[in-house]
Amino acid sequence: MSITVRYFASLRERVGRGEDRIDMADIATVGDVWAKVAPEAAGDIRVLAALNQEYVATTHPVSDGDEIAFFPPVTGG
Repeated sequence: MSITVRYFASLRERVGRGEDRIDMADIATVGDVWAKVAPEAAGDIRVLAALNQEYVATTHPVSDGDEIAFFPPVTGG
């Protein structure tokens, strides 16, 4: 059972890769995924997440085969 994780914009540079496929062991939510792939930034609440191309909160549950994308916050002027 695995999840595909994608990183966009500055997060891609921050984690040093564009995509991961991770095992679901010990993962229940989107926040758990972020903590696993970027443990140094796990408490960073400024990260946006999408699950299967729909924005979700980090408390949203995940399932086998899901695709999760992480984005930096969007700013405008």
